[in-house]
Formats: sequence, C-alpha cells, structure tokens
Amino acid sequence: MNVRRSAAALAAIGVLAAAAPAMAAGPSPSPKVAIPSGLYGKSDPTYDGVWRQSLTLIAQRTLGYRPAAEAVDWLTGQQCASGAFAAFRAAPAKACDGKVMVDTNNTAAAVQALHAVGGHGAAVEKAVAWLKSVQNKDGGWGYSPGGASDTNSTAVVIGALTATGANPADVRTAGKSPFDLLSAMSVPCDHPDGGGLAFQPDKKGKLYSNADATAAGVLGALGKGFVAEAGKAPAGGKCAAGDHLTAAQVADNAGANLVRAVAHTGHLDSTLPGAEDQPDFGNTADTVVALAANGRTEQAKTSYAWLEKNATQWATQSGPAAYAQLILAAHAVGAQPGDFHGTSLVSSLNSLGPAPHMEQAAERKAKSSDDGKNTGVWWIVGIGLVAGIGVGFLFSGRKKRQP
Repeated sequence: MNVRRSAAALAAIGVLAAAAPAMAAGPSPSPKVAIPSGLYGKSDPTYDGVWRQSLTLIAQRTLGYRPAAEAVDWLTGQQCASGAFAAFRAAPAKACDGKVMVDTNNTAAAVQALHAVGGHGAAVEKAVAWLKSVQNKDGGWGYSPGGASDTNSTAVVIGALTATGANPADVRTAGKSPFDLLSAMSVPCDHPDGGGLAFQPDKKGKLYSNADATAAGVLGALGKGFVAEAGKAPAGGKCAAGDHLTAAQVADNAGANLVRAVAHTGHLDSTLPGAEDQPDFGNTADTVVALAANGRTEQAKTSYAWLEKNATQWATQSGPAAYAQLILAAHAVGAQPGDFHGTSLVSSLNSLGPAPHMEQAAERKAKSSDDGKNTGVWWIVGIGLVAGIGVGFLFSGRKKRQP
C-alpha cells in the first residue's frame, strides 16, 4: 500500500497493529483479484484501488490532461449508494452491504478526484454529504465511520470540503469544526518535537509528533487538498503556544517542525520494527507539498532535489500513487515532472493505465500560440515584400501558409 494514510487504513482493518511508515513495498507479484479494466497499476488493488486511482486522476488534471473516460468510470463505479467509497470493490455492480468497509479517506480522495475531473456533481455531492454525516463531535474524522478522529483523516476530508467550495470552519458537529481537532492534535511547544501534530493521542492521552500526520496537518490547517502551490512565508519565527490555536498557527508550528525534521538530510526516515532506519520517500514527497504550501519554499526545494536523486526506484516499485505524489510535489515547487533526474514522471504514470488526453483548452492555447508565431513571422517577411510584390500576393501567401 502507499502514501500518507496507508498506516491508518491498514490499522483500521486489523491488518497492522501499529502505525507503519509510508515506505511502500513493491507491487504484489500475484494479485488476489484480477486487475479491472480502467484501473491504474498492476498490483493488488484490495487496499488501495480507489486511493491510487484518485491520486492518478488528480495528478493528470494538474498536468492539464483529461483522464480517460474508462479510468473515471472505474472510479465512479466504486461508489456506494450512500455516497461513500471503500478501498476497493471487486464486484461494484453488487450493492454495498455491512461487509463493505467504506471509509473517510478513500471517499475524500475520490471527491477531490471527481471534482477535478468535472461532470460528476451528483456523485461528489453525495460523497460530501456522507462525509459530513460521519463527522465526530470533536470536529474531526476517523478512518472508519464512528472511529476515533485522527489528524490524517481529518486533513484529507478538509481537502475534499475545500475542493468543492465548502468552508471547513462551517462544517461542525457539537459546535466543533475540523480545525478544532487539528488544534487539539498539535504538540505543545515546550515538548520534544513541539509544533508537530500527533496522529492520535496515545492511550494515556499524550501527544507525540508524527511526521506523516504533521505533513497532512499542515495542508489541512491551510485548507488545502492534494494540490498546492507555494504560499506566503510565515510571519513569525516562534512556536505559537496555547490550548486553542488558530488554523494558521497550527500550520506554521507544524511547518517549522517539518523543517527541523528534514534539515539535516533533506528527507524523512521511517523505521520498521527490527529494521534500520530508511528513507521515507512517500512522506518526504508529502512534506515537500506541505512546506511549499506553508511558504517554506527553500526547504521544500531542497527536499524535492533529494527526491529527484533518490526516489525513482521507489516510484517504479510502488506504482501510480507514488508517481502521482512526486508529480504533486513537483507542482508545489514549480519543478518539471517531465524531467525527474532523467525520468518522466508524466509518461511513467500515464503508461500504467488508460492513456489520458491533453485538455482541449490546452490544445487550443498551444495552437493559438503557434498561429501567433506564424503570423508574426509572416508579418515581418511581408514588410520586406510589400513594396515589390504587392499586398494582394502577401495576404494570399499568408492565407495558404496559416494552419
């Protein structure tokens, strides 16, 4: 499985007892289910089908592509009548029942993808309504409906809300908004790793900073989804203290925490039980987006440069969601995903499923640009020809040569 919410997802379904890092394993050599037509990637989609498809469509739209209808249809076909999405449904024609484990993360990711694609307003509206219906009284969301709120799930739902034009501050249960949950998860400044965000409090109610949750929390506090661009640099340099932080304070505290986390090596580390520390490529990519959105562009660019040198093999092994993450990181810092240390993230992603099409508006813009260049050249040539050849011949020539 892949990316930011893999640990939460696996823990929620009882596969993982403790939070695992986001270092994705290689593709499953023998998928348990047949890979459906329209789905990106060749690894087993049981735990990440909707997630990887959603990130793929979002990345393609960010690049100016119109995703293939077959790919979009696959995603819309995964939605339950309630509006919710599960990680994967092998038999989407069958109605969802109590055995279908719908969740907030895949639903929120699908909302962002379908909204970006456009033309699926009814599906998006139903999904958002379902998300609002399962908001917890602390203002946040857990991975599963009714589950304890966590930073990551709350952040991805915030992204879905803002993508569709809703103000997360106005989405409340028992008077609490999702920003109240993020503030409650912010580690106090005087604690070790102060300013970071916890995934959830531990059994004793204590907060411990988690880099994965911190990167997600920055974007959530800023009201951003998966797609973000460089923001304005934070004004203050000190960690803001208090029990009720504003969303901006949560984001700035967490951004500073991330800077400290990647300052030495440029990347985050992950630790598997019994294994040595290793680079955490997925969460480093998320950190790049979070730092850029928080206006900490220099560190974001430094970490992106590290990814360029080191993350190609990880993306190749991990598949569509990993390529999408790197594309979104490139977008956040203004880099070119077509040249990722000699690899095209764009063609690599697009080759894993139905080929997308360049947006017609982009095609028209390119054609208009070409036409303008041709016109300019002919006008310059025409000035030298008018005196001896005549205006009639000049315009005749331009008419023939124009595309």
